Amino acid sequence: MKIQHPLAALLAFAALSLPAQDRALPLDSTTGLTLHHTQAVPVSFKGRPALKLTADSATAPAATNAPAKKGPGKKAGGAAEAGRADHLAIVDGLEFSSGTIEVDLAGEPGAGAAGGARGFVGVAFRVQPDRKTYDCFYLRPTNGRADDQERRNHTAQYISHPEHTWFALREKTPSRYESYVDLQPAEWIHVKIVVAGDKARLFVNHAEQPALIVNDVKTGAKGRGAVALWFEGSTVAHFANLKITPAR
Repeated sequence: MKIQHPLAALLAFAALSLPAQDRALPLDSTTGLTLHHTQAVPVSFKGRPALKLTADSATAPAATNAPAKKGPGKKAGGAAEAGRADHLAIVDGLEFSSGTIEVDLAGEPGAGAAGGARGFVGVAFRVQPDRKTYDCFYLRPTNGRADDQERRNHTAQYISHPEHTWFALREKTPSRYESYVDLQPAEWIHVKIVVAGDKARLFVNHAEQPALIVNDVKTGAKGRGAVALWFEGSTVAHFANLKITPAR
């Protein structure tokens, strides 16, 4: 039986007692990130260093010239979710439960994207090792100034994969996990996510009031996991200046 030295035990206890450390990544390279179904290139976008994220060649959707539809029907929405891949750039060595996540991001449909593409872009948190179980806030930038109120109402979205997809939440609880916010595609958007147990708030472009409130985060009050940059496969996404501040 191995007996641990008292000093080693004390040091281990002290390490566990330390407060969670803040993490700041400028996102001018892939340093500190693990890519999942994602390819990343450092670029200059709208005057600042950024990471450009797109789907990798194995999961990128086929280009199409299909016209845009007003909205997916039940069959179309279900089929889209069934064929979806998770596109993530996961922050290495960080476990997050509650706290604040801030980042600048931009999203736009990629060349040849289907008519339903919206430039889906956001942040996933409490990401599990399977890389398909997580909570997420994301935006649909092309909806922000659409000439259709229904589309505008679906600009900001909360999801919790794999069970609580946008499609499932919209069917079961219409409008509860979505809201309007003024956005434009291919423009920088500042996002702040504040998580406190089973409650989460999404703030956009330094607004004092949240654009979307979730009072029943699906991973629960004690959920925890990684943080990741998130986008949908039809999107060309840009990210910069990620800051994560775990709750003390």
